[in-house]
Parts: sequence; C-alpha cells; structure tokens
Amino acid sequence: MSTACVLASPAPALVAVAALGLALAIDRWLGEPPARWHPVVWMGAYLDAVGRLAAPPEGQNERARAVPFLLGALGWTVGAAASAMAGWAVQWHALHHLPGWCAALVLALAFKPLFAWRMLRAEALAVDAALATSLAAGRARLAQLVSRDVDALDEAAVRESAIESLAENVNDSVVAPLFWFVVAGLPGAALYRFANTADAMWGYRGARSGREWDWAGKWAARADDVLSWFPARLTGCWLAAPGWRDEPIGLATLRREAGRTPSPNSGWPMAAMALRLRVRLGKPGVYTLNACAGAPVAGDVQRAVRLAARVVAASAAVAALAILLLAVSCGP
Repeated sequence: MSTACVLASPAPALVAVAALGLALAIDRWLGEPPARWHPVVWMGAYLDAVGRLAAPPEGQNERARAVPFLLGALGWTVGAAASAMAGWAVQWHALHHLPGWCAALVLALAFKPLFAWRMLRAEALAVDAALATSLAAGRARLAQLVSRDVDALDEAAVRESAIESLAENVNDSVVAPLFWFVVAGLPGAALYRFANTADAMWGYRGARSGREWDWAGKWAARADDVLSWFPARLTGCWLAAPGWRDEPIGLATLRREAGRTPSPNSGWPMAAMALRLRVRLGKPGVYTLNACAGAPVAGDVQRAVRLAARVVAASAAVAALAILLLAVSCGP
C-alpha cells in the first residue's frame, strides 16, 4: 500500500510529504548518521555474516549451485522481510500514535539513512579535487568510490569513473529510494535499500574476497534488477531531459546507448549522463558510451554534479506531488 493510502485519508499524505522534506533537509545539513545508528550499516553486517555461510570458499565446490543459491535466496528473503517489517513498524506507530508534527519527524529520521545525496555529491567532488592535486591522489580517492582497479587509470579515466559512479548512484541512492517511498512508504524504501545493499555485497560473478558468488549472489542480483528497473529508466530520462539551451536527446538514442552496458539498469543513468554532458564514458574492455565524444576534461565532474542535483530536486518535487495525488485517489 502506498504512503498516501496508509489510512485512505489526506492527513497521512501530508505527514509523508513533510517527512520527505525534513529528510532532505537533514541530508543537506547533517549528512549521514553515525555508523552505530545507521540502518544500512546494520544491513551490511547481516549480509556479511550470512554471506560467509551462503558463498563457498574460492576453489571449493566450484560446481555447487543449488545449495549456495538456496542459502543466498533464503538469507536475502529473511533480511528483506526484516527490513520491510521494521519500516512498517516505525511507520505504523508514527501515523497511529503520534501527533502529526512528531510523526513527520520520526518518519524523516527513519527515512533519511535510506538515501544519500550529500555524501554522493561530496565523494564525486572529492575525486575531482584530489585529481587536481595529482593523478595518484585522484586514483586513491576514486578507489574509495568504485570497486574497479584504479592503478592503471589515466586522468581522463579517473574522471570517467567518477562521473559514471555519480550517475549510477543518483538512481541507487536517491531516485529509487524516493520512488519506493512513494509506492510503499517507509517499508518500501527500507526493502529497496536492503536489496541494493545486498546486490553491492553479493551480486558478483566469480570469486571475490575469497568466496564464490556466482550462485550465492544470484537471487540478490536479480532482485535488485527488478526493483531498480523503473527507477533507473526514470533517472535516465530525467538526466537526459534538456535544459533551456540544451538539445533534446531521443529516447531511441538513450535506449541504444544504455544497451551497451551488461547491466539492465545502470546503463540508463550513465548513458544519459554521457549524452547530456557530451563526453565519452566507459569501462575498458566492457563498454563505451557516447563513443564519438571526447573524454571528460577539467570541469566535467562539476557539471555532472550540477546535473545530478537538478535530478534530485526534480525527483523530490515529483515524489511529493505523487504522494498528494495518491492520497486524493485513495481517499473516500
């Protein structure tokens, strides 16, 4: 049930909109909560513990499929259900037992850790600032943001990787949580954040950190693909949307470029960012987006951040409007 339809009344919708605004303000002014109070850190601790049980050690039982898959699927389901139920419990208590202003504050404090724009923006700009100091510093800072090997990247490739990560995570860390908050309230946002975290920790092909993830992480990877499918395309279209002086980007062009990546979803925001900035983005030996354009140069990371900020603002405004419209449609 959507946030706006929780009580089939406009009152909860107003609380949800207020919570959304407060959560964005908390993100802007305070950023992330301490690790010991961060729900995503708790999710990660659970996934790390269960992952050691589900994924066999590297080189051991290489042909095993059924057992790692079932253990991974079961571990994911338990964690996802616990995350959604915790979100539901907080939301239900806030809307049923607290005055409106207090309910909005509680929901905002619970929702804020499930998305992260300030941190994402800061990390992208930090890579750019480090790169202005030296290539080695830029690589070192990028290594904190991406999982790929950064040692062989030149200056342009460091910028490419930072812009790609920014584009992909605008969806994963902002637009998708907002989307699922509209669709299913705090439980939906919590479920999505768990699924995305599980994909980041388990969704690998082959070996990683001494364990085989092909089958243990398959359920997590596919679940994230499903939950991210619509938000990723929405993010891509918003990134590709023209400003006052921009030329339009055709949907067919965006779809073609997005299809060059092996991921069914991350290609959409990355391709849109490449096309809108008129730069080439890619991962050597895997894909190249907007191949006819030049490599990113100094200033392109800042341009990417400004474009992403525009998408975040638009997403928040549309989410608030959608909650109110759903309240009207679900009301008596």
